[in-house]
Amino acid sequence: MNTVRIGCASAFWGDTNTAAAQLVERGQIDFLVFDYLAEITMSILAAKRMRDPNAGYANDFVDHVMAPLMPQLKEKGIRVVANAGGVNPLACKAALEAAAERAGVSLRVAVVLGDDLLPRRKAFADCTELDSGAPLPATLVSMNAYLGAVPIARALDAGADIVITGRCVDSAVVLGPMIHRFGWAADAYDQLAAGSVAGHIIECGAQCTGGNFTDWEEIAAGYADMGFPIVEATADGSFVVTKPPGTGGKVTVNTVLEQMLYEIGDPRAYLLPDVVVDFTAVQLRQDGEDRVRVTGARGQAPTSTYKVSATVPAGMRCAALFMIGGIDAARKGRASATAIVEKVRRQLLAAGLGDFSGVDIHCIGAEESYGPHARPAATATREVVVKLVVQHPNPKALKLFSREIAQAATGMAPGFTGYFGAGRPEPQMIPKLFSTLVPKALVPIEVVVGDDCFAVEVDVAEGVLTQVDDAVVEPALCLAAGSVSVPLIRLALARSGDKGDHANIGVIARRPEYLPHISAALTVDAVRDYFAHVLAGGAAHGRVSKWSLPGSHSLNFMLYHALGGGGAGSLRTDPQGKAFAQMLLDFPVPVPAALAESL
Repeated sequence: MNTVRIGCASAFWGDTNTAAAQLVERGQIDFLVFDYLAEITMSILAAKRMRDPNAGYANDFVDHVMAPLMPQLKEKGIRVVANAGGVNPLACKAALEAAAERAGVSLRVAVVLGDDLLPRRKAFADCTELDSGAPLPATLVSMNAYLGAVPIARALDAGADIVITGRCVDSAVVLGPMIHRFGWAADAYDQLAAGSVAGHIIECGAQCTGGNFTDWEEIAAGYADMGFPIVEATADGSFVVTKPPGTGGKVTVNTVLEQMLYEIGDPRAYLLPDVVVDFTAVQLRQDGEDRVRVTGARGQAPTSTYKVSATVPAGMRCAALFMIGGIDAARKGRASATAIVEKVRRQLLAAGLGDFSGVDIHCIGAEESYGPHARPAATATREVVVKLVVQHPNPKALKLFSREIAQAATGMAPGFTGYFGAGRPEPQMIPKLFSTLVPKALVPIEVVVGDDCFAVEVDVAEGVLTQVDDAVVEPALCLAAGSVSVPLIRLALARSGDKGDHANIGVIARRPEYLPHISAALTVDAVRDYFAHVLAGGAAHGRVSKWSLPGSHSLNFMLYHALGGGGAGSLRTDPQGKAFAQMLLDFPVPVPAALAESL
């Protein structure tokens, strides 16, 4: 009982259905967990529930993942935790129970209720948006609190074989089983922090076993059978990250560390419902082949609020993709797309429908996402895919756009090869993210296990955060004459992701002695200037933060308002900043000539 093995089989709704079987059959696990939910997922599921009161959960989790595995789960005593309930966890529970009955297996299914605040939205009418201070909109598609791990642990304590939640923090599906197994108290903050770090590392599935890894060629041979992660944790909070034997990918310090830095903000105060986590002293070491030991997480008391994500209908959009080839392909593509927009704009204004509320034109293949850092050879490419997206509050306007785009094939630049997709593009609703905070005391939580229902109490007191200085101390290095610049990728690895409309970039020194050179080059001003073309406010007013994680010889940057609204609300080609780290890896870093020669 001093060790528990937890495998994660899903990073998002749509991840491979093969991972669960891999972990059940080859992982020797005690718990199988799944992470399905993102903000866009909640809005999609909410729309499904509006059309069908029995929908609104990840139905493929029931039909294609769990149903075939139920006999093995029962035989091996593997318990399951998943946030697959979406906006209708009770319907997911009923579907699982029906599947178990068809399989002739007795499984006790529990659900955690309380995250869905939409029916009670009037009680939170005074909520304001975290960044802008804007009031809660009158019309919402979904409104969900990020619950913690304690309700999951209580459901397991009550004998549940399967625990289904709606919205919870991603790491809670791992921390919950640890609290249940080890009996950690609500104020065991270092252990809760360690369990949360474990959950954060494996919540994105194969992203910690070599997926999305900077040195991708080391992993590529195993892409077809990527191993999914397992944490092997002990009661003191230390844990090992591993994967099933014989599977693709690798578990190394750097594959794990890239994921640890993924989508975090201030690493000194990562706010979760159960604990505030400090990543800065976390240390990782190789503990054998495909085994990485993680120690050093520290925790503080949590705040008295839950983060809440609501999705707001923010108009409609329509997107078209077409290829254009030949000399000056990018210039021809942009000229054609711009002409389409101008032609339709004149018609909209003449019809009294008003102008587009958003337009994005991107010539994919010409390195336009790099802004001023695009290479001349890329801008001179002889083929591009042009992405043209327009936004308008009235679907009639987008129907007009959809009808007009085809004429570019014969009436505009040469080399047009045709549009992607069958038929004309259809308008789609834009779900915009609205993030706020609500007091935990106003969010009652219940667990339903079988036919029984009971309330779950969580600590609602306000934790006292250790005060930290936000001033950035930039190191100064005096390099001898004859220093040379090398691209950052020679010295570091990097991973980027989104936090709403903000993007983070984690940078890891390949060797500890490289870090001073990396940090001296990647100042806040330098990173702001490098990404000025994506930052709201540009080089003059854009905002960037930088933090150091000494325990792992790494840095974390936050680029604020860098995603054009972020997620499903953005018209950009990279609305989640997934390529930002790859862009930064070209950044020139001055180093002594002797060091450059040794790389």
